[in-house]
Amino acid sequence: MHTTTPAVMVQATGSNAGKSTIVAGLARLFTRRGLRVAPFKPQNMSNNAAIAVEGGEIGRAQAVQARAARSAPSIHMNPVLLKPESDTGAQIVVHGKRFGKLKASDYAAGRTQLLSAVIESFAHLSRDADLVLVEGAGSPAEINLRRGDIANMGFAGAADVPVVLLGDIDRGGVIASIVGTHLVLAPDERARIRGFIVNKFRGDPRLFDDGIGAIARMTGWPALGLVPWLPQAAWLPAEDAVDLDRKTAAPGAALTVAVPMLSRIANFDDLDPLGMEAGVDLMFVRPGEPIPAQTDVVILPGTKSTIGDLAFLRSQGWDVDIKAHVRRGGHVLGLCGGYQLLGRTIADPDGADGHAGTVEALGLLEIETVMSPDKSTRTVHGIHRATGEAVQGYEIHLGRSEGADCERPVVLIDGRPDGASSPDARVQGTYLHGLFANDGFRRKWLEGFGVASTLVYERQIERALDALADHLEQHLNVGAILDIARSRQNKAANSA
Repeated sequence: MHTTTPAVMVQATGSNAGKSTIVAGLARLFTRRGLRVAPFKPQNMSNNAAIAVEGGEIGRAQAVQARAARSAPSIHMNPVLLKPESDTGAQIVVHGKRFGKLKASDYAAGRTQLLSAVIESFAHLSRDADLVLVEGAGSPAEINLRRGDIANMGFAGAADVPVVLLGDIDRGGVIASIVGTHLVLAPDERARIRGFIVNKFRGDPRLFDDGIGAIARMTGWPALGLVPWLPQAAWLPAEDAVDLDRKTAAPGAALTVAVPMLSRIANFDDLDPLGMEAGVDLMFVRPGEPIPAQTDVVILPGTKSTIGDLAFLRSQGWDVDIKAHVRRGGHVLGLCGGYQLLGRTIADPDGADGHAGTVEALGLLEIETVMSPDKSTRTVHGIHRATGEAVQGYEIHLGRSEGADCERPVVLIDGRPDGASSPDARVQGTYLHGLFANDGFRRKWLEGFGVASTLVYERQIERALDALADHLEQHLNVGAILDIARSRQNKAANSA
């Protein structure tokens, strides 16, 4: 391992504290300073995945961070990816490839064998980087999960990486959460934390001066910054479905798009470009809520458990709502797993998606889907047939869909047909992720509903990353963070 490569790890007092965003902003900030930055997350748990340059899967957040660092996303940036399939089990992806399944109760014992894959990837990135920015997962304060940890202090100790601790003031109790983390950590883990950041502050920052002082006094850790809330950060693809609760409605918009929040919703950033359109009201329908009758388009998103989410969809009564929507002349689009939900049947003879068996799906497309253990993970290019617009995106799916409606494909991917359409084209589905990120297609698709678009999606993402970097430059002690990262280098030199 290249122990002399500067590196710093951003851990947090809890999930959704903004670790991914802070790392992305620092990646852009230090890249603009001329450093070769490599983002790294030892273990991620997310159903929002991206395709790495090698062809495998990594967490969407690491792909965004790679973009922030102006580098290609690599499987080594997220060597272990857990994709929850149920409340008690997850698919494990190692170095981009499907490794197997583990129940949550077995994972604590099994993850120690994954540490070697994590250290291998960290060493790989370190060889060509001036700085490695490491993102933790969850919280190091979860001491019940400490045995065999590879996501937080377990990795930091094994790789000898200093830590910066992030607290989220937006959810309240930030003083207690940071001081409490100090309390439950072992002495060597406390010493590994070299400073703290308070994130998502709203209001006059001077009002929290006493709070910052109290944390520093009770922990002995220096304050590295108080980061105010940044609205532009919401433009970046989110990693956790909890972020969907923060989406705001756009009253008076010309087009209403409803997206049922499936229990294992995946790759929901497919809808981000629509959410940025001024003429679109993109609403995520929460469990227990009906799909509004005034909806123009229902989009069924991807899911990590198609058959499981079919049952969940029915338990919410959304199947009734969707069929009523179609009878009223509404449109439905299924993406990946959502496409599979629209067919006649879903067969899973080997239990690749969950329990083996065959179920009746929604019956809105004349297709049948058969699941298989083989997984398609690749970037693709094609043509949207109805508009003639060039599109690019990626595939991450199990299974194959065939049937009469496949004779009317939605796109041609590398010359082959993909997806299916009903005879009146009001119900469609495709395996292509990233469809709406294509500006030309999105404009033409919206024109069909009377909505004009001028959004340049990729430019918006770049603006968000630059705004985030500017924001952190202003509110963090960036020099101190870089010194912390370089302390590995100094430590190695002193011990030589």
